[in-house]
This record gives sequence, structure tokens and C-alpha cells, in this order.
Amino acid sequence: MAEEREVVLMKGNEAIAHAAIRCGCDGYFGYPITPQSEASIYMVYGAAGAGKRAMTSSSSPGIALMQEGITYMAGAEVPGVFVNVQRGGPGLGTIQPSQGDYFQATRGGGNGDYNVIVLAPNSVQEMADFVDLAFELAFKYRNPAMILSDGVIGQMMEKVVLPPFKPRRTDEEVIKECPWASTGKPKNRERVVITSLELKPEAMEARNLALQEKYRKIQETEVRYEQQQMDDADYAIVAFGSAARLSEKAIEVAREEGLKVGLFRPITLWPFPTKEIAELAKTKKGILVVEINAGQMVQDVRLAVNGQVPVEQFGRLGGIVPEPEEIVNALKNKLM
Repeated sequence: MAEEREVVLMKGNEAIAHAAIRCGCDGYFGYPITPQSEASIYMVYGAAGAGKRAMTSSSSPGIALMQEGITYMAGAEVPGVFVNVQRGGPGLGTIQPSQGDYFQATRGGGNGDYNVIVLAPNSVQEMADFVDLAFELAFKYRNPAMILSDGVIGQMMEKVVLPPFKPRRTDEEVIKECPWASTGKPKNRERVVITSLELKPEAMEARNLALQEKYRKIQETEVRYEQQQMDDADYAIVAFGSAARLSEKAIEVAREEGLKVGLFRPITLWPFPTKEIAELAKTKKGILVVEINAGQMVQDVRLAVNGQVPVEQFGRLGGIVPEPEEIVNALKNKLM
């Protein structure tokens, strides 16, 4: 008999919290801007370094303050999960929705050559689903993973099927699953040191080369995306997160007007679906990238398309969320 799943109505931010508890999170360290400090990231570092499932969440300025700790974790190959419910910037900006942290998330916001796995939900259901997925990928590759959401999805309410409860792992299970973790020195275990520091340049280069090889493997195996109404489409809209939800309605409006438009939604922003977008461009007349920012993901789309077809961008700033009709007008004005 199939397991009966619980369906509830809740906000995206609530779904994150419920899913974290249900998927066996060992520790949550919060950072809702003031009055907490950026120390929360080092609490995640410490717990995750002991093999525990640890996470934190904040909004854009709070995540910016965590970048030093995130790059330390990437360099030391310590898994952890971070949730960024983006708001408008730069600086303190506004508390309204934005997608202005795309560069920070996908390029690594701290120092050095590294990448963070980035998942972009576009529904409350995905807010819940991506918690377990983020932990799975983080531990599989010993790499930080980020859920990059925004104020629209964080505050919207939808039905969501919550994941089943997973038992939290015992200390013995943690040691078995995470032999790299620093959990003390039992008699039958070698001493474990977790660090991102190498004083000899040759050793630091070797560490970097190993990281780059890991990133290549992630790029080959973990790309996720979704397509809608693309088979007969003359034009494609590329959008992620809440911009993709808005674009779904824009496509409906466009098709009512006789315009054949489809949607390509990157789910992993890193690794980015470069090959898939390059292939898509071969059959389209043009691509409109819709983002709630001044134009960030559009650079990755243009690199993928490599001049095959025109690529234009449309977005609103300052926390203003575009209307579907604005997206359709932008498509007409910029590409037709």
C-alpha cells in the first residue's frame, strides 16, 4: 500500500523549515540580518565538519556577510546548505523581491576559484523538495549547496506535499558515512584535519586542481532544467525562480495572441545548462531572458548561445515584480 503523504497549505519559507526537520537536519543556525552576526556560517562549518547535516538561511545582505565562511567550506570540502531568499539591493536596498544575487551565487561570492551548487525553486513544493536534494548533493560532492529563492516564493502560499520523516543519523552512522569528518580520534581511526590552508604553493595548486576536477564532474552529471511548450515554439523565454512562474503566464498570453513561445527554466543555476541552451538555440528565432534584476543570467545564456540567435533581456528593479503583459511586450519589442 502506498504511503499516504501529508498535504498542507503554507508559505515557501515555512516549507523550508518543515522539510529541514523531516529530512534529518541536525542543526539550523539562523541569520535574519540584525541583530544576529555572520558567526552563524561558522556554526554551520563546525557542525558540518563533524559530518552533521547543518544549514542556515537569510536574505541577500545576510548571505553577503557569510561569503568568507562559504569559501572556507568550499576549500575544505565541507558540505552545508544555505538558503537565500533574495531581496532588492545593492546595499540594504529593499525588503521586496529580487534576483540580484545570481552572480554572487553562481560565481562564488568569496575569494578563490570555487563553485557552490545552486538550486532555484519556483514553487513552494520545490522549496520543500530542494532541502533534501541540497543536502544529498552537498554530501555526495562534499561541497556547499545553496537554495536561491526570492521574496515572492518565500512569502507565497501554496499546497505542498511534505517529505516523509527521516531518522537522524547516530554518531556511529555519521562516522561510517563521513570518514572525512572530524569527530574525535577513536582508537581505530586516523586523525582527521579539516582545513582550506596550504602553505606550500605546490600543495595549494594540487588542492585546486582536485577541486576543479570535482566541479567538472558536477557539471557533467547534475544539470537540471525544465521545458514547457518548446516543441513548436519560434521564440524561447529563459527564466528561473519566480521569474519563470511569471513567464508561464506570459507564454499563455502570447499564445492567445498567436505567438509561439516556450519556456526553458534552469533549475540548477550552477551547474548551468549550457549545452542544453546551445542546442535549444538551433531551432529558435530568438531568446528573451527574464530576470528580476538588471541582467545577470543573460550573460550565461549569451555564452551558451554563442551568437546563433539574438538574445535579449528584460527585468524590473528595486523590488518591482514584472507583469506577464510586460514580458510579452518586451518579447515583441526586442525580438520581433
